[in-house]
Amino acid sequence: MVDLTLKHHRMQLPREIVVGNGTIEQVGEISRKLGFTESALIIAGSKTYDIAGKTVKELLEDRGMRVETCLVETATIEDVEAVEQRIKVLKPEIVFGVGGGTKIDVAKCSSARQEIPFVSVPTTASHDGIASPLSSIKGTEKAYSVMAQAPLAIIADTDIIMQAPWRFSVAGCGDVLAKLTAVKDWKLAHEEKNEYYGAYAASLALMSARLLVENADVMCEKSEESIRVLLEALISCGVSMSIAGSSRPCSGSEHMFSHTLEMIMPSQSMHGERCGVGTVMMAYLHRTGWKRVKATLEKLGAPTSARELGVDKEEVLKALNMAASIRPERYTILNKLNLNEEGYEKLAKATGVI
Repeated sequence: MVDLTLKHHRMQLPREIVVGNGTIEQVGEISRKLGFTESALIIAGSKTYDIAGKTVKELLEDRGMRVETCLVETATIEDVEAVEQRIKVLKPEIVFGVGGGTKIDVAKCSSARQEIPFVSVPTTASHDGIASPLSSIKGTEKAYSVMAQAPLAIIADTDIIMQAPWRFSVAGCGDVLAKLTAVKDWKLAHEEKNEYYGAYAASLALMSARLLVENADVMCEKSEESIRVLLEALISCGVSMSIAGSSRPCSGSEHMFSHTLEMIMPSQSMHGERCGVGTVMMAYLHRTGWKRVKATLEKLGAPTSARELGVDKEEVLKALNMAASIRPERYTILNKLNLNEEGYEKLAKATGVI
């Protein structure tokens, strides 16, 4: 039964999603359809500008738009504030985030703070931030993603994304698989803490993860079809968060482990890689198919151990011990079991992480 006493939450959903080979060519037409014909600001990195940002600029200018660019290399609060200043000065109708997770996160957050819509143009498929309403920005009080805004449109060109190192797509698979335990944590919080639980959003996230498991052989082919499968899963996960009004269907104890390990050992691994390893351990705690999760990651060539993440035993155990504390308001299996250091070591050894 639906709880009708819940406070309302806002759902922001993309109006246009195009996925496929050569879709970047549609950027001008999509901008026109959305009602933006005068001005735009492109947020990209130096590499992603060369890969796709320059093309976006030329295509928009061909439509008679005034287009400015702003290059960023990291996703810090200082980057966000610098882009905000550019938005205030230039007053663009629309912001385009062109790149991987960091560039899109900066575009998403800065445009949201200035109440300007943005379009996501991913150059990699490394995590669900390409479609979600959340941004992960370093230097804020929170070590995890915060609410920003959903993209008004997503233009995912498989030809461009296939040019990125395969490791990025493998990391994206890890982020999708994380939904298997994130939804378990969400349901647990609903049952034990009476937290709002959206069955539709949860089902959409779970379906994305299960389809990826079923299509692991296709993913191993490193083909355009495999990139499409991954992109559709990542976009569906992003939409599930928009429907839920939070990251709950896609981010649970496995993400808390990932964020904490990044705090302890920055830049040793990718977000999705850490999430994949975290999912193995959290699935073990939930007593739900952890061996299949690990086998899927191994098939894809993703990390499944501390060594493969570039960290050691002590760092993994420290991350496990700290994970629940970074989001005390978010109830997960870690809160329910409240393991001690010995328990976490047993968990990591049982799953082969250490």
